[in-house]
Amino acid sequence: MRIHIGADHAGFELKAVLVEHLRAAGHDVVDHGAAAYHDQDDYPSFCFAAGEAVVAEPGTLGIVIGGSGNGEQIAANKVRGVRSALAWSVETARLARQHNDSNVVAVGARLRSVDEAIEIVETFLAEPFSGDARHQRRIDQLAAYEAAR
Repeated sequence: MRIHIGADHAGFELKAVLVEHLRAAGHDVVDHGAAAYHDQDDYPSFCFAAGEAVVAEPGTLGIVIGGSGNGEQIAANKVRGVRSALAWSVETARLARQHNDSNVVAVGARLRSVDEAIEIVETFLAEPFSGDARHQRRIDQLAAYEAAR
């Protein structure tokens, strides 16, 4: 699977671990930055780039990482067509895919251990959308609202 990933300084080290881990698992990982650690960089550009790539390439998924994941989720969700969910547990990652067909997951590097973050990301990537009509109806409502504005 192709995965688009982006992180600021707070997520930089976790991003490096995830890129290596995911590539070793056979995924095609596209790194949208940061390319180097800068303690004053800003997360929006990395999240916009990862989100835009996911939308431009249907069937791919994205990961955005920061200190808490909150700002990264907000930034990714500014990209039309992105449905980013902040996952702080395996269960929230699973539900983001099952119920919301989320295409980007946000992870807080300062709030999870590396092992926890890997498990969250693996769960997100492995879980399919349920296809349940009630969930699809809600996703369609979100998409219609987004398209109209």
